[in-house]
Amino acid sequence: LHHARAPREVPGKDAMEKTDFMEILEKRFLDNMQHHLDLKWSDVQTALEKSDNLAVLMRMEEMDGEPDVVGFENGKYRFYDCSVESPMKRRSVCYDERAWNARKEDKPISSAEKMAGEIGADILNEEDYLYLQRLGEFDVKTQCWILTEEAFRKNGDALFGSKRHGRAFIYYNGVQSYYRVR
Repeated sequence: LHHARAPREVPGKDAMEKTDFMEILEKRFLDNMQHHLDLKWSDVQTALEKSDNLAVLMRMEEMDGEPDVVGFENGKYRFYDCSVESPMKRRSVCYDERAWNARKEDKPISSAEKMAGEIGADILNEEDYLYLQRLGEFDVKTQCWILTEEAFRKNGDALFGSKRHGRAFIYYNGVQSYYRVR
């Protein structure tokens, strides 16, 4: 789990934390206008103040992520973790719990699937990941697990993405794989 989206509703935090976090999100929004050219912060802020999704974004931030709005679709704002590289607190993970349980030695710290669930986020699918890569240079030194359909997963593999030489790449690896340097 490196880049994720945050659509689920979870209980909120207290008002002071929300106020401080909204300031962080506003600064990030203004500093990264290339992520959301046609959006206005005041509209995003109003939507966030009416939603419980702010708690999900706060959890992403707490795990060294950089959630930012990347679009507006079907009446909802889309947020992705826009950290340039995979956050340190979300590295060294295998794809899912089945893979984690199957490892007998050198178990990774967790799985991408479990971490996303704990945060309340979703792992980006292939289409979302490629959209993220059009917004900037992400994962040029790290790699990111991508949501993989069960039919593909049954073969013991899952998809991951990265960007090298100015191009986004989608490939596969064994679900038990993880890299301590990512």
